[in-house]
Amino acid sequence: MADQLIRATAADGGIRAVGAITTRLTEEARAKHKLSYVATAALGRTMAAGLLMASSMKRSGSRVNVRVKGDGPLGGILIDAGLDGTVRGYVDNPDVELPPNSKGKLDVGGAVGKGFLYVVRDVGYGYPYSSTVELVSGEIGDDVAHYLMTSEQTPSAVVLGVFVEPSGVTAAGGLLVQVLPKAARDEALVEKLESRVAALRGFTPLLQAGKSLTEIFQDLLGDMGLVIFPERQMLRFHCGCSFDRVLGALKMLGQAELEDMMVKDNGAEATCHFCGTVYNASRDDLAQLIVDLQAEASCR
Repeated sequence: MADQLIRATAADGGIRAVGAITTRLTEEARAKHKLSYVATAALGRTMAAGLLMASSMKRSGSRVNVRVKGDGPLGGILIDAGLDGTVRGYVDNPDVELPPNSKGKLDVGGAVGKGFLYVVRDVGYGYPYSSTVELVSGEIGDDVAHYLMTSEQTPSAVVLGVFVEPSGVTAAGGLLVQVLPKAARDEALVEKLESRVAALRGFTPLLQAGKSLTEIFQDLLGDMGLVIFPERQMLRFHCGCSFDRVLGALKMLGQAELEDMMVKDNGAEATCHFCGTVYNASRDDLAQLIVDLQAEASCR
C-alpha cells in the first residue's frame, strides 16, 4: 500500500483525526542510514508523528521540526516534515541495538531515555513557533500527545508503530485523534473515544491485518458522525540537499579555511545528515569559491 495520509472529522467537527501509512519512506530511511531495529522504530515513529502534526498547518510551505534529545544510547532524533507530505530525518547513533522491553517490543523508550522534546513550527512567514516539553516515556507517541496537550492545549491520542523484519520495514504509520473544544464538554463522548483508542493493539497490527486507513477510521469513529475527506495525500522521504547548497556552506568557511582544505585534503567531502548523500568538492571547486569571495570583497 502506498504511503499516504488522510484526514477526517467526527462529532460534528468536534473530533479531528489524521491517519498516515509511512512504510516505504521508513524503509528508505532505514536503508539510507543503515539503521538498527530500534533506531528504525524510533526514527520511523518520529517521522510519522511529524507528518501527522504538519497536516494541520494551513499555509503552503509550512513545516514542522521535531527533535527528541534523551540521555539514552540513541542520542538524538531530528526530523523535518512538511504540509506537502515530505519528510526527512536521522538519529545520532544509528547502530544502537537493545533487547526487547518487558512487553516483548522494540525498546524505543530505553534507547531514547529521559530528556526533552523540541518542536518548531514554521508557518511560512514571520518567526517560527517553538516549544519544549519533557519526555514522558521516550516512546514518541506519548511524548507527542503530551506536547499537544501542554503546548497547544488540545487533548490528543497519538498511536505510532513501526514493524521491522530482517528483510526491512513491512508496516509503519500512525494515527492522531484530537478532541476539539466543542466536543470536550461531552464527557460521555470523550470517554468512549478514550476507551476505543486504549483498546487498539497498536497501529502496525492493523496494517498487517489488511486494514486500510478508511477502515481504521470506520472502526474507531464510524458511529460518531464520521466524515472522511476524499483527498489522499501521498507521502515520501525527500531531502532538499544539493551540491550547490554544499558549496554555499563551504563558502561560508572563508578563504583561509578553503585554502587549508586545498592544501591538506585536495578538496572537501560533506555528508548530509538527513539523507546520507555524500558530496565531494574538488580542488577546482574550492578555488572557484575563493575567486567568488575575492570578487564579492572587491565590490564592497
